[in-house]
Amino acid sequence: MSKSAEEVHPKKAFGWAARDTSGVLSPFKFSRRETGEEDVAFKVLYCGICHSDLHANKNEWGSSMYPLIPGHEIVGEVTEVGSKVTKFKVGDKVGVGCLVGSCHACDNCKNDLENYCPKLIFTYNSIDHDGTVTYGGYSNFMVANEHFVLRIPEGLPLDAVAPLLCAGITVFSPLKFNGLTEPGTSIGVVGLGGLGHVAVKFAKAMGAKVTVISTSSAKEKEAIEYLGADAFIVSKNPQQMRAAMGTMDGIIDTVSAVHALLPLIGLLKFHGKLVMLGIPDKPLELPASPLIFGRKIVTGSCIGGLKETQEMLDFAAKHNITADIEVVSMDYVNTAMERLAKGDVRYRFVIDVANTLKEA
Repeated sequence: MSKSAEEVHPKKAFGWAARDTSGVLSPFKFSRRETGEEDVAFKVLYCGICHSDLHANKNEWGSSMYPLIPGHEIVGEVTEVGSKVTKFKVGDKVGVGCLVGSCHACDNCKNDLENYCPKLIFTYNSIDHDGTVTYGGYSNFMVANEHFVLRIPEGLPLDAVAPLLCAGITVFSPLKFNGLTEPGTSIGVVGLGGLGHVAVKFAKAMGAKVTVISTSSAKEKEAIEYLGADAFIVSKNPQQMRAAMGTMDGIIDTVSAVHALLPLIGLLKFHGKLVMLGIPDKPLELPASPLIFGRKIVTGSCIGGLKETQEMLDFAAKHNITADIEVVSMDYVNTAMERLAKGDVRYRFVIDVANTLKEA
């Protein structure tokens, strides 16, 4: 049985937490551990709001432990480092994404794939090594093991870089792993939301020909004129879908709603790959014959390891990639969650924690 953080952690902290399945967040006093010899403590400056936060707040995945402090797109400034910390110093700008722990012993950990560790510890709503529940970035400060802290490159705006710690690595990793980074590669991006708009930016920076695939033409101008996509397909338009059949090396599917896979598989070239990043609440129908006769692959991907996440941040700095954000105050967070549930954001909310989190 997990212990309460207050029983074993002496450092008083403050944040906003969900207390039940209503998902409503409110001020919450709690505590964090002392800065250990391998730990980095930092003041939270900004924290992105991820769709995962919305699911967790309401226990829609059935694993929420209340009180729950969400937030895994965290950017801050180092205030203290442990005696064995070598990579960071006080004053550095740092980030923490979805992970704060792993076993360090399994094959995945040994290959810098901590995100697939069977014993991984999530930044919030997870059981830490000491038996306490982890609390996320909707809070005034964080303490994390140095291994799970990322360096924010100079030149990236701290608010707009925050969502890259989840959304950025979520799209960057499958592009790399599936061999979709060569210039001239034809990439489809399904859904132009928080993940999709970042996928377009990374794929274009890698030199890909990018086609956005959406259910309506509402975002066509935005996709092409602002984000730089090369083409736009309305998936409900049979003529447009037929014209694009067999033209794509890979497709990044960011949609979490139930949707048909067969039309997307049809857009792939022989040996093409459809990468699933969204988690629909019901199983999707997967036809076998187009996979068999086209040697096509349907695969998935989940964030990335720490080494790759740092690589993603450095790539973003080199190519000036950030998320498109709306900065909100902590007391607006419940309204932001309501808007997020309706898709009413362009394209990610980020909480200005440092300037708006006020202790009650």
